[in-house]
Amino acid sequence: MNIIVFSRRNGRCRQLSLSYPVALGVLSIAALGLLASSFAAGLTLGRHGMARIALSSPTAALRPEQQIAVLRAQVRDQVNALAMRLGTINANLMRLNAFGKQLTQMANINSREFDFDHDPPQGGSDSDGAGRDVQAADVITMFDDLSHSIDTRTAQFASLEQVILDRQLSAQVMPAGRPVREGYISSYFGQRMDPFSGEEAMHKGIDFATEAGADVLAVASGIVTWSGPREGYGNLIEINHGNGYTTRYAHNAATLVSVGDTVQRGEAVALVGSTGRSTGPHVHFEVLRDGTKIDPMAYIGR
Repeated sequence: MNIIVFSRRNGRCRQLSLSYPVALGVLSIAALGLLASSFAAGLTLGRHGMARIALSSPTAALRPEQQIAVLRAQVRDQVNALAMRLGTINANLMRLNAFGKQLTQMANINSREFDFDHDPPQGGSDSDGAGRDVQAADVITMFDDLSHSIDTRTAQFASLEQVILDRQLSAQVMPAGRPVREGYISSYFGQRMDPFSGEEAMHKGIDFATEAGADVLAVASGIVTWSGPREGYGNLIEINHGNGYTTRYAHNAATLVSVGDTVQRGEAVALVGSTGRSTGPHVHFEVLRDGTKIDPMAYIGR
């Protein structure tokens, strides 16, 4: 076997003659070196691959008992998180039940129809057994749906409460009833003979005859807008009830409230007298709607 070697310095070439056994030995050494290099490279790549697997799966490099401990810790964390959500939902349900009880009382609904102290009755036919086991993802979804339902019901209950409050307020401010506890109607709304002139005139209220010094009662809740003397009325109380309604109580011996005071239905606002244009102790009662005097009889009988 001949090997030709070129020199860069002088451009000459040299020829080496190797016998067959020597050439075979050189080739064997070169092959072994190449094989060793490939093995070392493969070992290095394998170590790097195992490291990547260990990073991507933290429990892969642990012993079985360590892997079980890690899994138990993960399950415990998930259970604790679900327990916290369950506690929040339970608190919201308790608040919702209390809210429901309050609404049934406000709306005067029979508590047996809406019993918030017990679960509602349920039933159905036998199951056909074609269901499936509940998975963790299903439980989380059910928690989310339940939380959303509770939030929705809370908003609906709040709206219902506002409606009930508005109705109760409307009922409180709507004139209804008599301005005295005892007495009789001595003059109705409409045309009559004027007791002072003897001529036919329009009487724009109803007179309640009763004993002097008796309480004059507000027939609805509202705010006092007049308290004191006014021509013809004597000592007058005027109450604004909102929604366009105003009531007047005239000929009082004394007033018990001042302008700006808030009064409730049935509260005493004055004492019966005979001041102003009056022939004896009585209450001249007027109802105004949007500034127009209307017949109070429609409200007295309520």
